[in-house]
Amino acid sequence: MIANYGYKDGSGEFFISIDTDKCNGCGDCVPVCPPRLLEMAADEYDPLSEKTVAAVREEERKKIKYSCAPCKPASGRGPLPCMAACAPGAINHSW
Repeated sequence: MIANYGYKDGSGEFFISIDTDKCNGCGDCVPVCPPRLLEMAADEYDPLSEKTVAAVREEERKKIKYSCAPCKPASGRGPLPCMAACAPGAINHSW
């Protein structure tokens, strides 16, 4: 299941997508996120599961465009820290 966190406005689509089937619950993405957007939480898309997965904190979901901007890859830079830390490749950004 793909969990999409973020929003769309006149300037674009700003989402962090987390593949909860790929997320192994390791939490390696949480400490490397400079704006501290990520947390480990119950899988809200699979309420019967006891597995914890990466998620965007509720209070940050409408600020992703601005919060993630400092990490956004520019020419010559590698992937975002959260994506680089995610060994199973469960995290993606829409922009």
